[in-house]
Amino acid sequence: MRAKSRALAILVATGVVAGTIAALSSPSVAATPGTVVISQVYGGGGNSGAPLTNDYVELFNRSAAPVSLDGWSVQYASATGTGSFASNRAALSGTLAPGQYHLVQLAAGSTPSGALPQPDSVGSVNMSGTSGKVALVRSADGLACNGSSAPCSEEQAALIADLVGYGTANFSEGSPAPALTNATGAFRGSAGCADTDDNAADFTTGAPAPRNSATAPAPCGGGDPSPTPTPTPTPTPTPTPTDPPAETCDTAPTHGVAQIQGNGETSPVAGQNVRVEGVVTGSFQGSGGLGGFYLQSPVPDRDPATSEGLFVYSSSPVKAGDRVLVSGKVIEYNGLTEISPATAVNVCGTGAIRPAKVKLPLKKGITLERYEGMLVTFSHRLTVSEIYNLGRYGEITLSEGGRLWQPTDRKGVDVEKDARRTILLDDGSNAQNPPTLPYHSEGSDTVRIGDEVKDLTGVLSYGFDVYRVQPTRPVVFRAENPRPARPERVGGDVRVASLNTLNWFTTLGSRGADTAEERDRQLAKLVATITTLDPAVAGLMEVERNDDVALGALVDALNAKAGAGTYRAITHPGPGTDLIQTALIYQPGKVTPIGPARSSSDPIFNRPPLVQTFGRAGHGGRTFTVMVNHFKSKGCTDGDGTASGDDADQGDGQGCYNAKRVKQAQAVLALMDDLRLENTLVLGDINSYGEEDPIHAFEDAGLTSLSKRYVKKDDRYSYVFDGRSGELDHVLVDRGARRMVTGATIWHVNADEGRFMDYNTEFNPPYLYAPGAFRSSDHDPLLVGLRL
Repeated sequence: MRAKSRALAILVATGVVAGTIAALSSPSVAATPGTVVISQVYGGGGNSGAPLTNDYVELFNRSAAPVSLDGWSVQYASATGTGSFASNRAALSGTLAPGQYHLVQLAAGSTPSGALPQPDSVGSVNMSGTSGKVALVRSADGLACNGSSAPCSEEQAALIADLVGYGTANFSEGSPAPALTNATGAFRGSAGCADTDDNAADFTTGAPAPRNSATAPAPCGGGDPSPTPTPTPTPTPTPTPTDPPAETCDTAPTHGVAQIQGNGETSPVAGQNVRVEGVVTGSFQGSGGLGGFYLQSPVPDRDPATSEGLFVYSSSPVKAGDRVLVSGKVIEYNGLTEISPATAVNVCGTGAIRPAKVKLPLKKGITLERYEGMLVTFSHRLTVSEIYNLGRYGEITLSEGGRLWQPTDRKGVDVEKDARRTILLDDGSNAQNPPTLPYHSEGSDTVRIGDEVKDLTGVLSYGFDVYRVQPTRPVVFRAENPRPARPERVGGDVRVASLNTLNWFTTLGSRGADTAEERDRQLAKLVATITTLDPAVAGLMEVERNDDVALGALVDALNAKAGAGTYRAITHPGPGTDLIQTALIYQPGKVTPIGPARSSSDPIFNRPPLVQTFGRAGHGGRTFTVMVNHFKSKGCTDGDGTASGDDADQGDGQGCYNAKRVKQAQAVLALMDDLRLENTLVLGDINSYGEEDPIHAFEDAGLTSLSKRYVKKDDRYSYVFDGRSGELDHVLVDRGARRMVTGATIWHVNADEGRFMDYNTEFNPPYLYAPGAFRSSDHDPLLVGLRL
C-alpha cells in the first residue's frame, strides 16, 4: 500500500522542496505508477477548426481493481499563470472498473462542431488549446496552489493522483507533454496503460478521440506495471503457474442475483468476484449501446425488497431469452449494481421472464430500488411531462395521472407524491444527438408534452441520479395533446398579445443566433407566430437593446409578410442597461397611440417597463394602456452578482431574487398610480408562477389575472422547467380594463415542444425544422380580446 501519492513520491525522491519547484524532475525509478490516470487531454473544443465543441479530460483505470471516484475532481491551471487549481475544477463520482475509461466533458467554445460521446462527468472548466496543467485530485476541494508561483505543499501534493502538464506548462510529471492545437489532443500511450511519470515520455498528440465508460474496457494486464521493469534472476527455476480451468455451463454459480443486489441501495458483496445465473431480459450492446446486457433470476427469493435483476458490462454476444452464467466483479457504478467487467459469459440454454407490474404512484416508503435491473411493465397510462433531453440523450420524463405542475403555480400540488408518480424513459443508448428522434407520437415526427403512452415495458435501470426504463418493446405515444394550429378565439374588436421572443438578436454570437442562417430561421418562426396571433398590440420581451435595430428588423419582416405598413414599433424612452429590453409593436390600421411612450427610472428595474396608451384607430370611444414587463429571473447568479440576504433562495419554491420581483411588482403599481393610468393591462414575463408573492402583490392591489379567469386550469401554463409546467407569463388588468375584456387564451406552440425544433442548427435534426410558429420560443404567447 502506498502512503504517498505518485506526485508526492516524485517530490521526495528527487529532493525537491516546496517553494523551489518549477517543473517536476524526471521521476526516480522508485516512483510508483498510478491506478487511475489522465489518459487524454483536449482543450481546443469549439475553437476555429476544432473537430469537437467541448474541451474534455479522459480518465483511465490502469489497475486490476475497481476504483471509486466519489469525492474526486479534475482541476486545471494555466500553463504559466498565477491562478490556482481551485479556480477551475469539475467534480467526479462513480466507480471506474479495471481498464475502463471515464469522460469528463468541460467547457464549450463559441464555434459548435462535433459532439462528444455521452460524458460520465460534466464541468465548466475552460482549458487552453495549446498549453496548460491538469490535475486529477482525490478531493472535491480546490487546491490553492499551481505548482509554480504558488507551490503545492506536501499535503496538497499528496492529494494529486495524476498530473499532466502540456505545452509550456511549468508544472508537470517530468517534462511536459507536447503542445496541443485546436485539432489535436494529448494521448497516454498503450491505450492509457503507459505511466513512467514523465509526461513527455507518456504522451503523444493526435486527433481527439474521446472514450467514455461505454467504451470497451482495455485492461493493462493486471496489477500496476512498473514503468521500468527489471527482471530479478533466481537461483532455481520457478514453476509456471497453472491457469484456472475455463468456466463452462457446468461451473456452478456462487451467488443468486438477490444476494448480489441485497435489500439496500448498494450491493453487500461489492468488490467481490461472483458467478451468477439468469435469463437475459435486454441486450444493449454494440455501437452506441449501453455496453452490456441485463439478466434476471427466473426464480425470485422471498424478500420483496431485493431485486432479481442485474446489469452485466460485457461485449460477449447475447440476446433476450438466453440463459447465461456470468462471472466477474460486483461494483456500484453511479448507483447501479452491476458485474463489470464480465470475465466469463456462458450461454447455456433459454428461458423466459415475465415483467413485474409496477404501479405508480409508488406507495409511501417504497422505492424503485427493489426493481433495479428487472424487467418491468407500467400497464396504466403515463403522460409526457418533459422532453428537454429527448433530442440530446433520448430521455422523456413520464408521470402517472397527468403532467407535473410547479407547486407554486397552483394549489394542491403534492411534491412528494409527484416524485412517486414519475419515471424517466431512456432509449437504451449512450449516443448523443442522434440524427432522428428515438420516439414520436402517432401521426407526428416528434412528441409533445401531454401525449401519453400505455403498457410501457423495459428494464428498470439507474443512472445520473434517476431511475430510468430502457425499453425492450416498441414505445408508441398517443397524441393526446395535438398541436393547436391557431389560438382559441378571444372575441372583441382589438387583440393584445404578450410574447417572450427568446433572445431575438440581430447581433450574431451574443444571446441569440450564432449565424445568419440561425437568425433567419428564428425570424421566420417569430413572424409566423405574430402574424397568426394577429394582435393589434403586442408586448415583447427579450428583444436586443441595440437602438431598435433588432426591433426594426422584426417589424420589416412582419410587414414583408402581412403587407407594407401593417406593423409599427414604439421606441422605448428608457430601455435600461440589460442586453435585452421590453418592446411594443402595433397595427396602425387598428389602433392609434395616445400620447408618448413612458417608462420608469426606478433602479429596481434592470429592464424597465414600457407604457403606452392606445385608442381604436379612426374611432372615438375608450382607450386602454399596455404596460410591458420583464421581471428579474429566478437564477441565483447573473449580472447582479450572487443572490444574498432576502434575495437568496429561501427554500419556498420561488427561487432566487423573489424579494426583488416583489419590489418590482410594487414599483409597477406605484408607476400606475403616478401616471394615473386607467384601463391598464400589465403584461409580460413576470418570472413568477401563479401563486407566488409578486402575483399576489398584484392581486392584493386589485388586479385580475386573465388566465386564472378565462383559461381552464389544465391549460393554464406557459413554460416548462425541470419537468413541471406553470405560468411565468401573465396578463393582469385593473378594474376598468376588466370590463373591456372579452376573452383570453394561452397559445401552446412552444412550451410543449422540444428544443430540438428551434432555430438552432447545431445538434438539431434538420428534418424537424419548419418556419412555422412551433418552438419559436420557450414561452407560450398570451392573447387577450378587448371590446372598445
